[in-house]
Amino acid sequence: QVQLQESGPGLVKPSQTLSLTCSVSGDSITTKYYYWNWIRQSPGKGLEWMGAIPYEGNDYYNPSLQSRTSISRDTSKNQFSLQLREVTPDDAAVYYCARSRLYSDYYDVWGQGTQVAVSS
Repeated sequence: QVQLQESGPGLVKPSQTLSLTCSVSGDSITTKYYYWNWIRQSPGKGLEWMGAIPYEGNDYYNPSLQSRTSISRDTSKNQFSLQLREVTPDDAAVYYCARSRLYSDYYDVWGQGTQVAVSS
């Protein structure tokens, strides 16, 4: 059974960098042909795909967030991470990591999500 678990601070100050990690169990993040995604949901808004790092290690981003976002991975720990720079209160959201497959928009495994607030 594949499980994903987000971890990171629940509160970030404006202009700082938000860093989250997703720990994966039950599968390797290098398994063909899976993609490992970060998705968020702000209050009153729908789900927003932020970016992904696929099995081969390249990274892909939502163009609207690309200038502030980095996704990386640690294959030795079977983890992938999100960094969102220069956060504002608009970045307050529940952040999820999720798995998808090449050529698919379906996310078959989700983490439970972690709430992040942005406040000084």
